[in-house]
Amino acid sequence: MEKAPLISVILPVYNGGPFLRETLEALLGQSLGDFELIIINDGSTDDSEAIILSFSDPRIRYLPQTNQGFIASLNRGIAVAKGKYIARIDADDVCLPDRFAQQASLLNDRPHVSVVGCFITFIDENGKETGIWPEDRATVTNKDIRRALPHFNCIAHPGVMARAEVFREYPYRASQKHIEDYDLWLRLAGDGKVMEKLPVPLLLYRVHSGSVTVSVIKKNNIFLRHFHCKRRYLALRISQGKWSMFDFHVLMGMCGDAVTAMVKSIKSRRNV
Repeated sequence: MEKAPLISVILPVYNGGPFLRETLEALLGQSLGDFELIIINDGSTDDSEAIILSFSDPRIRYLPQTNQGFIASLNRGIAVAKGKYIARIDADDVCLPDRFAQQASLLNDRPHVSVVGCFITFIDENGKETGIWPEDRATVTNKDIRRALPHFNCIAHPGVMARAEVFREYPYRASQKHIEDYDLWLRLAGDGKVMEKLPVPLLLYRVHSGSVTVSVIKKNNIFLRHFHCKRRYLALRISQGKWSMFDFHVLMGMCGDAVTAMVKSIKSRRNV
């Protein structure tokens, strides 16, 4: 019987050609090599497939499909993953060499931890470092993260590793498109799951004109998006008959988002 890998890496790809080769080379060069790399090509129309097929590493599991979207791709990857742990990465980001080794070591040593993230460093189209995410660096412990999440997202999605059973118990929700990671962290925290970070930068997070960070989130009122994310999260909690002090803090954060979103909307109209 074939031995299951320690880690399943889930990499959704949609027209990721410009940066995909660098992403794959960094993944395949990890110091901990006991993983499978599940690449879901979500109907790309550029040269993504040619780049993927140019790699012959046996750890790669290539799953092409018609375009179904990011969330469907993630959930498909989770469904077929064979590893004890599941790691996330996007097609334009770069893992530093010891990321998998350090995250897997923490999960091995701390069985109570469900998800482990890491610090990120922003890079541009040319790979030049452009700064850090202050909210990321300010939240390391589970206590830090639980305190912050009712107000803002503080965990970089492509930099996490989690126990496979956690991802299977908490699939991504289609109703939370473009903010599916924040919704996931809220659901995990609401149920008391422990999330921590390694306080070291292990991921280069690329921000460019075609990234979701720029093309969707920054072009919209982020506070309004957070309001709707929290509203849908709280509606789910109520439908499940769940409520906790954490949810009360999320409710307060949602109200704050509503006020800030309204103020920003009024200011933007005045500036037109």
